[in-house]
Amino acid sequence: MILPGATLGVLGGGQLGRMFVMAAHAMGYRVIVLDPDPHSPAGLIAEQHLRADYQDHAALQVLGDTCSAVTTEFENVPAASLDYLARLCPVRPAPAAVAIAQDRIREKRYIQEQGLATAPFAVIEEPEDLDEAFARLDPPLLLKTASLGYDGKGQAPVDSLEQARAAFAELGGQPCVLEARVELERELSVILARSLKGETAVYPVGENHHVDGILDTTIVPARMPAVVTDQAVDMARTLAESMDYVGVMAVEFFHTRQGELLINELAPRPHNSGHYTLDATITSQFEQQVRCLCGLPPGDTLLLSPVVMVNLLGDLWQPEPPWEKLFAYPAAKLHLYGKRVARPGRKMGHFNCLAPELDNALAQVERIREALSVKR
Repeated sequence: MILPGATLGVLGGGQLGRMFVMAAHAMGYRVIVLDPDPHSPAGLIAEQHLRADYQDHAALQVLGDTCSAVTTEFENVPAASLDYLARLCPVRPAPAAVAIAQDRIREKRYIQEQGLATAPFAVIEEPEDLDEAFARLDPPLLLKTASLGYDGKGQAPVDSLEQARAAFAELGGQPCVLEARVELERELSVILARSLKGETAVYPVGENHHVDGILDTTIVPARMPAVVTDQAVDMARTLAESMDYVGVMAVEFFHTRQGELLINELAPRPHNSGHYTLDATITSQFEQQVRCLCGLPPGDTLLLSPVVMVNLLGDLWQPEPPWEKLFAYPAAKLHLYGKRVARPGRKMGHFNCLAPELDNALAQVERIREALSVKR
């Protein structure tokens, strides 16, 4: 076990890293952040901010020599950097687990190898692969880059072979997956924490709503039958156990109108849809990240209250939202990420609304949305 007073490291200094640092500080740990951004939200509050590229061996050496263990804020840290660090100190989750989520082709194949369902897809590495893919997949389809896509970036809807060829070229001709666009009933996510000893703690399933490819709202508990949410939890556990995973992991699901439950993707880290845990569960997903990194048992994931989480994007900053209108609601909890520049589509913060009944939380959210959209 790594106990309070030790120094922990995190690769990546955005909002997820910032909330990890806050949780670690509350538990008595010191933190070093490695992130090239001089204005890194996590770096601003850590004991030390290494302003260097993720492939900078000197910075990695400092991190590995100083820290008792290191974790990641996002999955696109170069694999070679994770391997380098793993020779110096414990890295959790392990580089092999992170590598699965770094590439959609590898990820989808791995999911299917575990006997779990995904939407029908084809691997596209050359323009000629599109011809075969359209012979067995029915439009509408979605072309997604195999790496580096998030929040709707790196993907394009396609309805014909001609559109697919044009989209593949626009995406740089890099490896992609061509995926069937299923008829959705709901989008769900499971957040779980798995310890070094294999102990697993699972949070209540979240119901997610996206706008323009970016998560807008998470509703907990999900308004779905227990048979569906139990199946989602079982599928997420299967993935974590098959990977011998250590850390916090999110698994996103499509629940189709035909009643199928399909895994969309996984994230080897805390997740946007788990931000409700900061206020509505006994243990937040960020405390769990610290616990798993340090070899401690997972904390209790009991839901204390129904909750709705709403993302706050940079579109609202014209210039600054009227926060006093949000604070007029005693059960609304604001979390801002310390980012200097607001841009349309950029995640600047979120708020959680808690209420004894889910319908009351949803109604409160709508009133706050309307209030924040009004300029001063």
